[in-house]
Amino acid sequence: MPNKQLLDSGVIENIKQEDYEHALSTIAQNMQKYSIDVIAHRVVHGGEDFAKSIRIDENVKATIKKLTPFAPLHNPVNLAGIEWSEKLFPGIPQVAIFDTAFHQTMPPASFIYPIPYEYYENYKIRKYGFHGSSHRYVMERAEVLMELPKEKLRLISCHIGNGVSLTAIRYGVSYDTTMGFTPISGVSMGTRSGNIDPGIIPYLAEIEQTDISGVVGGILNKKSGLLGLSGKSNDIRDILQGVREGDERCKLAIDNFTKNIHSYIGQYLARLHGVDGIIFTAGIGENSAEIRERICSGFEYAGVVIDQDANYHAKGERFISTKFSPIKVMVIPTNEELIMARDAYQLVTETVSV
Repeated sequence: MPNKQLLDSGVIENIKQEDYEHALSTIAQNMQKYSIDVIAHRVVHGGEDFAKSIRIDENVKATIKKLTPFAPLHNPVNLAGIEWSEKLFPGIPQVAIFDTAFHQTMPPASFIYPIPYEYYENYKIRKYGFHGSSHRYVMERAEVLMELPKEKLRLISCHIGNGVSLTAIRYGVSYDTTMGFTPISGVSMGTRSGNIDPGIIPYLAEIEQTDISGVVGGILNKKSGLLGLSGKSNDIRDILQGVREGDERCKLAIDNFTKNIHSYIGQYLARLHGVDGIIFTAGIGENSAEIRERICSGFEYAGVVIDQDANYHAKGERFISTKFSPIKVMVIPTNEELIMARDAYQLVTETVSV
């Protein structure tokens, strides 16, 4: 679905989701009146090859293609977008911003899987993490709100939307995160299962008379999480309404969803040796006071004291903890587009200055 602001502005019409080339051609046609200096692309998987945003050249494109097995639903489309943009906007510099880049600071104990080490050595099977631009943006806003440099802060960033990931941020860098080798892992999400016993996968394949791809790509990626447990919707608003109406499946879905997030916050409290702040962002994190309250409930012993009025009635970027709360809890609307624009500008101006 195209960005609503682009639709409202007339830059792009309502185009079928799969018709990417038509969408980009329409954007190119309608952007002719603007002076374009650089094009930024969000690329899901950068593997270990990219720890920061980079200006795109043939080697970068080849590496994105090489990493397709790590993100088969995303990287090919990302690469197609880059190649189409090169045709539609010839001569304009292009920059890649990787979801995984922010997490390349994780220590080995955080990213390694307890499987034979040669699978990491030979095939780079490890935790990569995602939503990096979002976690990075809210970290930088937290240091402004808390009036402390990020190098002195221990933060837990909770990106909670249809996709969900939590990141333990230690003194300005990612220290651990919930999503792993693929975005399906970690906590449960709108339609994704999150972590499950791997033995379930071949068992489901046998039951459903499908293959591993059918289980992972179909059941665990598109039919699980809030949708799978509630049997109603992957929209948190629908499920919370179901809870208010006494729907036991909806109650189970919410309890399981918040329990999984709750568990990781507890783990990261321990891994960071305490935290200075907890951040809620993305669609659910920014907009659902009830989910934020459910997640924070039980952490009073650790120093989380929620201000009910700020949580339920205030709007925008703010603290939702009391001024006496040892751990500051914040709602920070994410802005991944700003990270992309800023990185693109810096890369192009650095090139020009050299």
